[in-house]
Amino acid sequence: MCTETFLRLPEEKRRRFLDAAWEEFSKARFTDVSINQIVRRAGIPRGSFYQYFSDKEALFAYLLEEVRNHVKEEYRRVLTANGGDMFQAQLDCFDRMTAPEPALDPMMERCMSFVRNNQGVDLQKFLPTRPGQRLLDGLWDVMDLSALREPTQEYGRIVFCLLMAALGSACMDAMLIPEERAHHREELAAKLEIVRRGSLRNPGDR
Repeated sequence: MCTETFLRLPEEKRRRFLDAAWEEFSKARFTDVSINQIVRRAGIPRGSFYQYFSDKEALFAYLLEEVRNHVKEEYRRVLTANGGDMFQAQLDCFDRMTAPEPALDPMMERCMSFVRNNQGVDLQKFLPTRPGQRLLDGLWDVMDLSALREPTQEYGRIVFCLLMAALGSACMDAMLIPEERAHHREELAAKLEIVRRGSLRNPGDR
């Protein structure tokens, strides 16, 4: 997504460029994002942009990767704190990621601003394949699978992906309509309970 030139930049210069990019992406619709504005804010020549990224799509994919890494770090902290319970972790992460300002996580605040400005943009096309698996790769050592029907990593992966889909949907809805945050949290809790307990009245019901 980025070039080796970008990765070799001093941390301060790389961070200044990314902060400038986030400021532009969080204030404008994706179609209106201006490379000129980004380089102006970053204080670099326009030609330097193309030494770092091929286009704004590649830059945005990199920014989303920053969000994914941040979520992974937060999720790991939450899992560690609650003893590896991935069901409770979804609610804890929802609370952290959608907290009312000024308690809102700065990274999620930027992401929230972009989502609000770009309703209808398909973020999936910017994400790597199997993002759920990539998130899991660094979490197995703090995740408790012992209560699952099949306490294996493969079964745990399937359950985790179902839970993350519910969490992602709830966070997105809360970002778009913050005044209904409590409702989206309740709905998330209901979805988690369905995954935890199953949806059939009795085993074997059809």
